[in-house]
Amino acid sequence: MSIALQITDLSKTFPVGKKLFGGATGGVKAVHPMTLSVQTGETLGIVGESGCGKSTLARMLVGLLPATTGTIEIEGSALDNADPAEFGKRIQYVFQDPISSLNPRKTIRQIMDAPLKLLHGMDRKAREKRILEIFDSVNLRADFLDRYPHEFSGGQAQRIGIARALAAQARILILDEPVSALDVSVQAQVLNLLADLKREFGLTYLFISHDLAVVEAVSDRIAVLYFGSVVEEGRAEEIFAHPRHPYTKLLAESAPVVGRALSDPEDGHAELPNPLDPPPGCAFAMRCPYATDKCRDAAPELEQIGDDQRVACFHPLPAGPL
Repeated sequence: MSIALQITDLSKTFPVGKKLFGGATGGVKAVHPMTLSVQTGETLGIVGESGCGKSTLARMLVGLLPATTGTIEIEGSALDNADPAEFGKRIQYVFQDPISSLNPRKTIRQIMDAPLKLLHGMDRKAREKRILEIFDSVNLRADFLDRYPHEFSGGQAQRIGIARALAAQARILILDEPVSALDVSVQAQVLNLLADLKREFGLTYLFISHDLAVVEAVSDRIAVLYFGSVVEEGRAEEIFAHPRHPYTKLLAESAPVVGRALSDPEDGHAELPNPLDPPPGCAFAMRCPYATDKCRDAAPELEQIGDDQRVACFHPLPAGPL
């Protein structure tokens, strides 16, 4: 199977403060140097707490944010960060809030027209034909095209957002919390639609969410992020059933389950590192019950453990169920 998306040493540092004569006084590392690959037709789930760098990573992948270091390759070709059109033809973004991601002053037809006209130079007749085909594939009626975004429910607006991404004819979709703003019943409809579109168009997904049950259900592989770094990566059926990193285990135990009382598995030890003054070693050490002096002094590298699992931990948990 070929590689659809390859990122190598990709990182993002935001400057903070300002000197008297220009320049930043420091920086916040939102994403530490990260290397990941996504196979063609695969869904890679990205999970982690708020502030772990999930959305920053997504915005770099679609060119909304310039990377500080590293490269992005799609199907073997490096993307030029200065050419948004090239990004648009290869990779598209589906936003978390479907209604606010659509221009309220434009009709849905105008919104759908833009990528077909600007990225592919289609004439009016070809655009009309393509838009009707896409609307049919996402189960939307053609009469919706002359309405405005505020006239739609959240589920309908998210289908329009997905349709807009498909209009660019991109082969990779970055799905940033695509169902978190929707009712549970509507979530299932959108997730089923995404699965159908993946089969129909041969799409590759990067699915970002904090909902572990949703990510596990839709993903082939999962990467777990903590404090801007990948701490564990592996097949979806293994990551939460047999976690090897203490943070992954913490996430799995923290997820709400019907019939189980809510509890704090950390017993109050939930202090997060200061992004302006990060620790020299493992960022999770202050929350980890297995941490040693080695963990506090040096940051572990992401290394292969088992057949298809990578973990960044000096003391990985033994293989086996929770």
